[in-house]
Amino acid sequence: MLFRYSSDKKGRPVKQAVIYTKDEHNIVRDKIDSDALKIISHLRDYGYNAYIVGGAVRDLLVDKIPKDFDIVTDATPSKIKKLFRNSRIIGKRFRLVHVFFGSKIFEVSTFRSLEDGSIGNSFGSIDEDVKRRDFSLNALYYDPIKEQIIDYVNGVRDIAHRIIRPVIPLDRIFEDDPVRMLRAVKYAATTQCRMSNMLKRKIRKSAHLLSPISPSRLTEEMLKIINSGHARAIVAEALQEDLYMYLQPTATALMYENPDFEARYLGHLEELDSLVQSDPDARLGQKLAYVIYDFISDMTDWQQEAVSAAPSELYAKTWSQCRQFILPMNPQRTELDFAIRTVLKKLGVSVRFPRKIRQRKEAPADADTIVFSQRNKQRRTKNAQPAAVRLPAAAEQYQAAAER
Repeated sequence: MLFRYSSDKKGRPVKQAVIYTKDEHNIVRDKIDSDALKIISHLRDYGYNAYIVGGAVRDLLVDKIPKDFDIVTDATPSKIKKLFRNSRIIGKRFRLVHVFFGSKIFEVSTFRSLEDGSIGNSFGSIDEDVKRRDFSLNALYYDPIKEQIIDYVNGVRDIAHRIIRPVIPLDRIFEDDPVRMLRAVKYAATTQCRMSNMLKRKIRKSAHLLSPISPSRLTEEMLKIINSGHARAIVAEALQEDLYMYLQPTATALMYENPDFEARYLGHLEELDSLVQSDPDARLGQKLAYVIYDFISDMTDWQQEAVSAAPSELYAKTWSQCRQFILPMNPQRTELDFAIRTVLKKLGVSVRFPRKIRQRKEAPADADTIVFSQRNKQRRTKNAQPAAVRLPAAAEQYQAAAER
């Protein structure tokens, strides 16, 4: 075992990090993506430090093959861009670089500074960067050239003990970035690591901080859950920690109102996980169908509605209510359209894609436009609209839960 030192104000050596060698960490180098190794080697050739960081190191330590290999370096984004023609700089506040190898995308970021706290946008050193990481199991740096793990925060020990421990102090971690609560829940559900009671209490106390988070960021987090292959476990954990109401408030309210809805909803998420594991490239619309199925199926007696109303009329009303149901998530309209039609077909209502949508794969018209275009038909057909689900009562349940 080796150690990394720095100097204090008096010039005395201070131990900063533990360095685990190949014989101590047992990471198999063959499990590292060859293109990730090329990026790191190229940066090293030009005099920069570069490491694999985060979840990839965690997965390698527990003998899993990582899905993504994030890389961190002391090279600035502009310098990285010059070194890799197959790259582009992204981000407005804190810039980083995406390096492309065919369909693969590698995220290369620059060490971040503590100058502006844990959410600042200044570049810094590895000693500062580690203190910006959320939890110790994600704060490990792996050098694939020397085959060493650099551990500033006892992350290797925490992974061995299956503990999720914050790096940033508890009094700041969620105030600085509330989305870190969702990450903690995700890690607890997918890594077989546990959160301490203190961390759980802090999450429940801070859950309301998710309320002002932008819909686009919540959509991103929800899509990560849907595509994870562990949606059921993550959602169940998020429900337990009072977080899911901020990702899917109407679904959460219906679960509070009706335990049977919760059981069916989680059951369909389990089916979603099976789909993702067997077909990771399945289109998003197929996956969304599992999220909205129970909501649609409870709207009305679909067998009766299929006899008494035109499919297009049923579709128009269903689209409008489903759009409200999944808020604040805002998926691509074509994918939500596909999901709704898929569910309706399973319920015995066959709604065909309009020819233009089949040919161009465009999104359907806005729900209000569809409803308006069908207005005359709806006036002539008393039973054309399926019964609305009890959204007002569900919303009241949600508000009561949020105030607890």
